[in-house]
Amino acid sequence: EMASREDAEIQVSEVDLLSSMFPYEEEFAVTDELAVAELKHYVESQSEEVPTSKVQFVLNVKADVPDASTVEFSMCCALPFKYPAVLPEITVRSSLLSRSQQIHLNSDLKTYLLQNCSGEPCMLSARQWVKDHAVAYIDRELSSSSVTTADAMQAEDIIFTRLWIYSHHIYNKQKRKNIIDWAKELSLSGFCMPGKPGVVCVEGLQNNCEEFWSRIRRLTWKRILIRHREDVSLKGGTCDEIQKLRKFPTLEEKCFDAHGSRGNHMDLGQLYHFLEERGCADIFQMYFGVEGH
Repeated sequence: EMASREDAEIQVSEVDLLSSMFPYEEEFAVTDELAVAELKHYVESQSEEVPTSKVQFVLNVKADVPDASTVEFSMCCALPFKYPAVLPEITVRSSLLSRSQQIHLNSDLKTYLLQNCSGEPCMLSARQWVKDHAVAYIDRELSSSSVTTADAMQAEDIIFTRLWIYSHHIYNKQKRKNIIDWAKELSLSGFCMPGKPGVVCVEGLQNNCEEFWSRIRRLTWKRILIRHREDVSLKGGTCDEIQKLRKFPTLEEKCFDAHGSRGNHMDLGQLYHFLEERGCADIFQMYFGVEGH
């Protein structure tokens, strides 16, 4: 639960600061716009409705390697409700890091933040630390004894993710084809409802969902955002466990009795029943602000 309005204000200020310092999406991108909107509403309107989703974003950091090349590190960040009293959740990744190097880097970053930034907003300090130190981990080969049992268990964690994406509209045939082709390529299931508004749901391994979102949002849209996100951590998740979590067998396009002057408005009642059949009825209110029936 959100510790205080003061914490919420600090979080909003920090997200605004990051947005102004890193205006390009390839540097800084909020992954759950709705969570930020909820937080701002809570702060600005003195609303008693406490936010229910953590603010999540990605900071991409380019660091120079001695041989004059550049390496990109991606920092996936979530701000717990009691941040900055508690540390942010940060996972640093790079295609050049082995699993053990990544675990070591993230562990050292956490130690640095604990020792230097407890109780203070620290995203800029964390980013600077990654910029200054992360490259050194690429060449560092760790002996197996330095990876603790807890780290080894962490290496086995698999995260299953479901993203609920909202778009002002989806008409373009090429975009609709991309949605289906990319989902297939990344082993994601779900559905896409074209028309106005457009709804896309994808589910599967977290990295694949994030890659899908990264590709989709680079296309030109009037408005697109992640309306809701679900993450389930599986200890050493097997393919069977992942399959059990899926609510959709494949990714397919769903049209529900299109009407309207351009034949582009879907029957939202049918969408509600479709979601209800798959145990996702509560999502309807998140999308449209009304309870379905």
